[in-house]
Amino acid sequence: MHTTTSELEVLIKAIQDLPSDGRKIIAVAGAPASGKSTISDAICDHLNDIEPDCAKILPMDGYHYDDTLLKARGIHSLKGAPHTFDVLGFSHTLKRLAARDEDEVVTPVFDRSIEIARAGANPISKDVEYIIVEGNYVLVDQNPWSELKPYFDLSVFVSVPVPVLEQRLRQRWIDHGLDEAGIARKLKEVDLPNGEFIRANSSLPDITFEMKN
Repeated sequence: MHTTTSELEVLIKAIQDLPSDGRKIIAVAGAPASGKSTISDAICDHLNDIEPDCAKILPMDGYHYDDTLLKARGIHSLKGAPHTFDVLGFSHTLKRLAARDEDEVVTPVFDRSIEIARAGANPISKDVEYIIVEGNYVLVDQNPWSELKPYFDLSVFVSVPVPVLEQRLRQRWIDHGLDEAGIARKLKEVDLPNGEFIRANSSLPDITFEMKN
């Protein structure tokens, strides 16, 4: 999946047209494997090409609950569902970033190779003007996720046909070494239901990217 030049230009213009005072926080949401990370990277790279070090990405995945906690609560098999994230911790981080009164806010990053969030991995300095908040549920209009919305100056939703999502997700789990039974369980019990939840419960975005393939 890739973004076209015209799609990216529309989004960059919308970001540049935001009021010039203060830090800008841009939300990029969508179902698992919709291409949120690709789009977020493209936004960040483009902004930094215009003005070096002006933009950073804040991934929602850094706020995954640890596997030990998920297992203790009996929900490890549902990892990735809305209730398996530290939403209030995420919200508190956004509050600190929006206030912009600290020299640096250091945030966690999810390491997919070990399926664990690494604390203190992503420093965001006070000088960063644009923060791209990327994640499945960042536009969900239900508590506690809806507490994030007031911090966003612009919202983007990446819309992809379900068959395309399923194909991408299947390839993702093949690449991670899952067997067919494991892949089928992940798709049926976690990824596709989460994608449907996101489509049904996300608030109306400022911009929608319709991805066909």
